Amino acid sequence: MIKTAPLQTALMAALLGSVALVGCKKKEDTADTAAAPAATTPAEPAAPAPMTGAPPPMTASAGVTVSSLTVGKSAAADKSVAPAALFAPKDDVVVSIRTDSAANNVNVAAKLTFQDGQVAGEQTQALNTSGAETTNITFKNANGWPAGKYRAEVTVDGKAAGTPQEFEVK
Repeated sequence: MIKTAPLQTALMAALLGSVALVGCKKKEDTADTAAAPAATTPAEPAAPAPMTGAPPPMTASAGVTVSSLTVGKSAAADKSVAPAALFAPKDDVVVSIRTDSAANNVNVAAKLTFQDGQVAGEQTQALNTSGAETTNITFKNANGWPAGKYRAEVTVDGKAAGTPQEFEVK
C-alpha cells in the first residue's frame, strides 16, 4: 500500500491540475471569442451572444417550409403537377415541391428510394425566391424504372421536409 499512495497522490494532483486548466481555458476562450472571433476552433464553438431585446433574424433556410409535395409524370407551364401513383418503366418521375417564404440560395433536394432501400435517384437545386415557389425535379431512367414500390422524400438544407410520397412502377 505504501507504493500506491504516492502514485495515487500524483494521479489526483494531475487530475485536479487538468480540471483547473480546462476551467481556465474555457474562460480564456470566452474572453478571446469576444475579442477575436476567428480564433475559435470548430471543436470549441463560441458562446452565444447575450440577447439584447430583439431576437436575431432567421436565416432564409430556417424560414422555408414545404407546403406540398406531389409526384407525377409531367409538369404544366405553371409548374403544377397532376399527382400519379402508378408509373410505367419508361415514365419520367417529377417531384414537385411547393415552398413558402423567401429563400436565397437554399438547397432543396429530392430523393427516390426503391422498396429495398436502394437510392434510385437524388438531385439538388438551389432555391432563390422572394415568396411561395414551386420547384420541380425530374428523374429519368434511360433503362426504365424497375417494377416495384418507390418513395419520394424532400429535404431543405439537409433537413427532412414535407410528407414523403409513395408510388409504384408496373
